[in-house]
Amino acid sequence: MLRSPTAAMSWLLVVAVLAGFTVDLSAATDHIVGANHGWNPNINYSLWSGNQTFYVGDLISFRYQKGTHNVFEVNETGYDNCTMDGVAGNWTSGKDFIPLPEARRYYFICGNGFCLQGMKVAITVHPLRHNVSSSNGSSGSTGAQGEASAAALRTRSALWLAAIAVAAAAVGAFC
Repeated sequence: MLRSPTAAMSWLLVVAVLAGFTVDLSAATDHIVGANHGWNPNINYSLWSGNQTFYVGDLISFRYQKGTHNVFEVNETGYDNCTMDGVAGNWTSGKDFIPLPEARRYYFICGNGFCLQGMKVAITVHPLRHNVSSSNGSSGSTGAQGEASAAALRTRSALWLAAIAVAAAAVGAFC
């Protein structure tokens, strides 16, 4: 049993926050570029990306030797020609987690001269799963899957709200 109101409040806050993180992480996928090969020269990233399905809210992660490689988001011209055309971001940590906030085509290259050795990847990010089937007017199992995805999203949202309510109640009870 908890001995003080402060300890009880701290415990409830930890539980609420952990529940919220668990719910949120289940909604997104972290796509690690190159899987166990990482972000390195002479790897077919087109093959890797072709085996992935990216949705809005997912992450793309690059793992590489810091100082040797980096990641630049560029436009299609920059991707095709291995140049810095249309640079929209750059990352240099060696363990970069890049959010994919909108449905569109993304282009990433290594800006340290390794793009010409294959260190580039293009991906297509699709709308959220529940929007795909309902927006194209299809029926049958695809529509049912879309409804199930929408229901799952509503459930995750409700769980987040519940976690916040528990945290707020814990704070209010001990203030």
